Amino acid sequence: MRKKFEGGDLINLWRPEATMTKFDGGQVVIVGGSSLFHGAPVLALKATSRLVDMVYFASGEENRDIAEKIKTSLSAFIWIPRDELDEYIKKSDVVLIGPGLMRYASEKGGHNGQVCDGEGRETKALTERLVSEFPLKKWVIDGGSLQVMDDGLIPLGAVVTPNAKEYEMLFRERINWRDFDGVVEKVERQAVKHGCVIALKGVVSVVSDGKSTYLVEGGSPGLSKGGTGDVVAGLTAGLLAKNPPVLAAAAANFLVKKTAEELDSERGEMFNADDLVERVPVVYKRSLMETS
Repeated sequence: MRKKFEGGDLINLWRPEATMTKFDGGQVVIVGGSSLFHGAPVLALKATSRLVDMVYFASGEENRDIAEKIKTSLSAFIWIPRDELDEYIKKSDVVLIGPGLMRYASEKGGHNGQVCDGEGRETKALTERLVSEFPLKKWVIDGGSLQVMDDGLIPLGAVVTPNAKEYEMLFRERINWRDFDGVVEKVERQAVKHGCVIALKGVVSVVSDGKSTYLVEGGSPGLSKGGTGDVVAGLTAGLLAKNPPVLAAAAANFLVKKTAEELDSERGEMFNADDLVERVPVVYKRSLMETS
């Protein structure tokens, strides 16, 4: 089944009830951040925290000061050290790994055919250890983790959120957007092969588990800016806590694209990922009201 994701599909998302108690809305662990990329997990954190009851942010010690500064404006998360990570994963519903994790120690990496350096090997080891030790958890795999992990270790049912370059690195096959039908077929085939959900971001995003495929249209050229993918990943993780993987990933992509369209109509392309993450809840509510 292939279909265009539309605003009316948001009505299928789980919504909290008045009788809920603490943590009924889900808990998410975000594993990310580094000395080079500290903004990525912050954007994911802000997006996720608006959807679930608690978010645990696991980063290196170098990001603890950043996490403390965030708490002045956002209190719905707990920073946890990496050596306590496993215990928090055990009690959480979803794990998002990858935003801000490094493939190289600096932007100068990647020369001479190098796949990754020491920092990338640490990312690879951390990612592959966690997905191997907790295969039954709901996973969203993004960013640095996608760029270095072995695709054979993708857990069943996981959501992977690559852009075209990350898709090619993970699955080792090229994406040619001029052959869109061919792109959809590749995504569906890889999703079946790995038993996962692939949310390939693009002008038309393709979200599929190989059986059900959503095509998510719209957006703005402003979505090429850094950090917008982290917002998608954070929304996907938050929605995944209470929703089926394909629906969660497609809804996250739809909301980001819809929000980008609204910002574009107001400001042209002069918006960034911070603007995006702040506006998404408003667009979400309006979209629900329009479909009810």
